[in-house]
Amino acid sequence: MRIRILGCHGSEQFQDDATLPQSKSCGFLLNEEIMVDGGTISSRLTLLQQQKITHVLLSHLHFDHIQGLPSLVDNIAQDESAHVQIVSIPEVVKGLRNHIFNGAVFPDFFQLPSPDHPILSSQHLDTGETIKIGKLSVTAIRVNHSVPCVGFIIREGDVSILYSGDTHDTKEIWDRARREPMLKAAFIETSFPEELRELAMTSKHLTPTLLGRQISRMNRPDVPVYVYHLKPRWHRTIERQLLELRLPNLTILKEGE
Repeated sequence: MRIRILGCHGSEQFQDDATLPQSKSCGFLLNEEIMVDGGTISSRLTLLQQQKITHVLLSHLHFDHIQGLPSLVDNIAQDESAHVQIVSIPEVVKGLRNHIFNGAVFPDFFQLPSPDHPILSSQHLDTGETIKIGKLSVTAIRVNHSVPCVGFIIREGDVSILYSGDTHDTKEIWDRARREPMLKAAFIETSFPEELRELAMTSKHLTPTLLGRQISRMNRPDVPVYVYHLKPRWHRTIERQLLELRLPNLTILKEGE
């Protein structure tokens, strides 16, 4: 499984400090054709690369995870054969249609260029359900966030990865990870530094210490953990606090990896 990190921050920010990453919101490209979340697409992929995308897995409806979708659709719309399937839980698909592709904020590409051949279609993925997407199998697991949200266990052959989605303290996804024999990597959010723990609690995100608790629930010290969704403004502080925890097999993701 080839994973390309188009964006891995909780917001977009162009940094004045050249030693800091130029932050893009979350978008992971799997095997050149399947997106996990759609925060960053058009600003990181050429038109030809965008035309190869067949599916977008969405963890939830927050803007930093969907903001690249309108640009993607606009860019590929001139291709008569263009088609992308949105895969998520029913609440996310419904929200995307009601609030973004609704004919007011953006054209309804679930109906355009024609209802018989729209650019966008959707597939509902119920929590706990496993479906096939190309060569991958995907299981959605509900996590604890401020809006309906899921994480994913994604498998290909003898490899599986975990993507936490945006989450606060949760349980089921770590129980699943602990029982997943093929697990090779866990991608877990950490949005705020310890100084903003109250904000993390209210918005249902993680701080470095809270991340440590989730990792201990997974109880898989053999599995590399890749941290994403750092808020750019506090990147250095979060990075320092993560390193101070001395957690094994932990890497802070960077765009372009």
